Amino acid sequence: MKHPQQEVSIERVRVVDLPLLMPMLRAYCDFYEVDPRDDRLVALCRALIDSPAEGGQLLARRIDEDGALGDPLGFATVFWTWQTLDAARIGVMNDLFVVSEARGLGVGRQLIESCRAECRKRGAAKLVWETALDNERAQALYDSMGAESSRWLSYEIEAW
Repeated sequence: MKHPQQEVSIERVRVVDLPLLMPMLRAYCDFYEVDPRDDRLVALCRALIDSPAEGGQLLARRIDEDGALGDPLGFATVFWTWQTLDAARIGVMNDLFVVSEARGLGVGRQLIESCRAECRKRGAAKLVWETALDNERAQALYDSMGAESSRWLSYEIEAW
């Protein structure tokens, strides 16, 4: 059954939005079973607010029947970098999260499209992202949008 698209406002995160964003950041971290300290999450958010050339966060909020901004529905984080293999600037959507009660209402799709719009504004050739191998719900959304999985396998190593 297809759900109607939720009427949503998507704006860049500002300092005043941090109390709305923090519970979603924590839920996102919980989903991936990690536990960074809150002060470090706030520092990340503030760094992106202060340095938009490095990236930014987008906050999705419900638009109530009276046109006022309502509850937060999700967020996305985009970082700007270059990719040699494309010889172009790209956007890296490092995070995408939608609150459970808004899943299936088009919020994730709208956040991705907003990230793509940010890429166009910055002259980025593409938007790239990763998801967990077992996050089949997210993969279904990405596939439905025409996104293609890459042939790359991600690795990571601690810096400390």
